[in-house]
Amino acid sequence: MSSMFYGCSSLKNIVLSNFKTQNVTDMCSMFDGCSSLKNIDLFNFNTQNVTDMCSMFDGCLSLLSLDLSNFNTQKIKKMCKMFNGCSSLKNINLSNFNTKNCTDMCSLFNGCSSLISIDLSNFNTQNVKIVQNALWMHFFKKNRFIKF
Repeated sequence: MSSMFYGCSSLKNIVLSNFKTQNVTDMCSMFDGCSSLKNIDLFNFNTQNVTDMCSMFDGCLSLLSLDLSNFNTQKIKKMCKMFNGCSSLKNINLSNFNTKNCTDMCSLFNGCSSLISIDLSNFNTQNVKIVQNALWMHFFKKNRFIKF
């Protein structure tokens, strides 16, 4: 599913609740460049075997909120630029993200200038080796709320 909707800049809404994704391992750049995308329903996505979500929502300039609480991320190794450039994103639910196997979080939330608060209390960063511009500087500069 890598780059499946890459560059679909006119796409505004998408419902993928019936996609069979249980065997997918790579969702890299899946919605990268979907700059007009405002609504996306990924509630039934089965992500149990996915190892790469790099740039999955990179450049989704119009997204306002994302609920990824149902994502099973236990095998994720790469999350670099996952939400990079999502400048309209205000709310994101990552409350069930299991990041214990993730090694790359580079630019994870870079450019998410509208993000108000985020709960990262389940984030386990013990194996992360790459974190440049991941999140910390953006939030601390803006005095935003992060729950660890």
